Amino acid sequence: MCLVLLLLASCAAWISGKEPGPDTNPHYVANREPLNENPFVLLPLGSVKAEGWLHEMLIRQKNGATGQLDKLYPLVMGENNGWLGGDGDQWERGPYWIHGLITLAYLLEDQELINKTTPWVEWILGSQKPNGYFGPDKDYPNMPGVQRNNSADWWPRMVVLKILQQYYSATGDARVIDFMRNYFRYQLETLPGTPLDNWTFWARYRGGDNLMAVYWLYNITGDKFLLELAETIHEQTFDYTGRFLETGLIRNLENIHCVNLAQGIKEPAIYYQQSRDYKYIESIKQAFADIKKYSGQPQGMFGGDEALRNNIPTNGVELCSVVELMFSLENIVAITGEVPFADHLERIAYNALPAQVTDDFMERQYFQQANQVNVTREDRNFSLNHGGTDICFGLLTGYPCCTSNMHQGWPLYVQNLWYATPDGGLAAVLFAPSRVTARAGEGTEVTITEDTNYPFEENIRFHFSMDGSSASFPFRLRIPEWCSTATVTINGEVYSKPSGNQVINIEREWNNNDLVELSIPADIQLNRWHENSVSVDLGSINFVLKIEEEWKKVINTRDPEVFGSHYHEVTAASPWNYGLVDVPEDEIKNHYRIIRETDPASFPWNPENAPVRIEAKARKINDWKLYYGSAGPLPYSIQWGQKVGEEEETITLIPYGCSTLRISEFLRVGRYSVME
Repeated sequence: MCLVLLLLASCAAWISGKEPGPDTNPHYVANREPLNENPFVLLPLGSVKAEGWLHEMLIRQKNGATGQLDKLYPLVMGENNGWLGGDGDQWERGPYWIHGLITLAYLLEDQELINKTTPWVEWILGSQKPNGYFGPDKDYPNMPGVQRNNSADWWPRMVVLKILQQYYSATGDARVIDFMRNYFRYQLETLPGTPLDNWTFWARYRGGDNLMAVYWLYNITGDKFLLELAETIHEQTFDYTGRFLETGLIRNLENIHCVNLAQGIKEPAIYYQQSRDYKYIESIKQAFADIKKYSGQPQGMFGGDEALRNNIPTNGVELCSVVELMFSLENIVAITGEVPFADHLERIAYNALPAQVTDDFMERQYFQQANQVNVTREDRNFSLNHGGTDICFGLLTGYPCCTSNMHQGWPLYVQNLWYATPDGGLAAVLFAPSRVTARAGEGTEVTITEDTNYPFEENIRFHFSMDGSSASFPFRLRIPEWCSTATVTINGEVYSKPSGNQVINIEREWNNNDLVELSIPADIQLNRWHENSVSVDLGSINFVLKIEEEWKKVINTRDPEVFGSHYHEVTAASPWNYGLVDVPEDEIKNHYRIIRETDPASFPWNPENAPVRIEAKARKINDWKLYYGSAGPLPYSIQWGQKVGEEEETITLIPYGCSTLRISEFLRVGRYSVME
């Protein structure tokens, strides 16, 4: 009975957090003074549940590598891991996996998965020394395949702090608060003489993750020393703000690791909460503008095959960058409330993320390519090659950090679909089939079910039910920037027709069985990329050439201890070298035919199940061929005297996330003019 009362008290502390002010959500932990009030407040883990195809994704993770990595990768994730007290791997990989696994476990309320995380959490909580230090404390000699010679490094502890935040959010275990308070006192005393980059440079570039955890604890406890520690961490973290605004870090393609950029881009927003200086947000906006112009790709990512690269569509995109940029944007959205950041987050989630992992969530690519026509083992024009395996699908191909880190992508996305708001309301910020149960208004428990096949359809239906017959609270909806005019109806009557790029607020008394319907129609857009090529985009989805695929399982006899016992290659069984027939902008609708499946499959992310496709006119580009294992250099659009096929053909485009092989940046075929 005492344990039950303790847990209930802990959960109450998580829910209330502090004495509410006039504009502070009274039900959930939000920023304390002097931190800036954020427009959105993260709900406790488990408040949001996935439905439809998104729930299917989580189940495939459970049955795939996320739920089995200790068996699939025992060298690192087995009982000998340093974060379980062993003498094995003791750096980032174990914490990476548990961060994704613990989020998935509590989202699904799956006791088997929860039980897998328990030994890790308990060992971590029990490892703390009287001075506040925790975790492995002894280095070991090098051993193939494991990282165990940097036990004191600050960086992996930042990942562990995220694990503990999720664990506390789901359980309210009060031990976490004392544990983190003691560790942060240790950091306050130790960092001046042993800074973030004392052991490795990774912690200096990823200090924003440490800073997030400090503010999280401050909002629960109000301990003033945490604000002092936050200043120290910010000062020791790489100066993203200055480099984005003053030196053109991205414009000049300076030497920065792609995952450091994906993780670090949120640090200015995290610190903005304490500084309240909008230059920190402006620096992020500048960074994303530069990414799109100088390094961007249509799926929402940037060229980064270890090093930051330019915008050539065969440059690699690391899977760790995908999930970390999603996590960065999830935090930036909550802090700023600005629609373009949410649009960008959806673009990555619905294009880059599903394309880089197999349907059964057992294998992944280390790098993906925007124009990817040949998935084979051979070196490519990447800044770093790993035995030629980087774009092959396997458990350990490329480098195993992504094997460990990919698990956070979908679960954290689910958690961030819905937010509370400071005025006691709820906000649907990212769209997907889901259900939220949370307190709103004066404390009424409300459940809103989001019925949709988004991003494959334009209509979203929100069904309201609540503890009681009615409740008054604000309900906010994001209207994407790409939607020119949306339509909102309430119980069948038109409520408003808002324009895009805003978050609308509906404040009224809600009743059981109320229905809000949101229609966000999208037009086909042709957006410009490398060498004046175009991508074909519809809402949050990038559409790519459908290429017939031949999958081949390769038994790895060359170096199985490094890259795994087997991997899969995928080669093209149909032509890929097409250019789109150029059409005037005002005639795009007449030349691109959208076809939607009336009975979509429960799992949409492969060529066979694509719920939407587009038919377009194209011609073959005779001289566009393979080069260095990839699609050759993209011909300039539109090129004088280009050798193209005589026949105009109808090609099929499918969502990027449904593809393995693809062309996403198309050259255009048409009338040459130097004036257009």
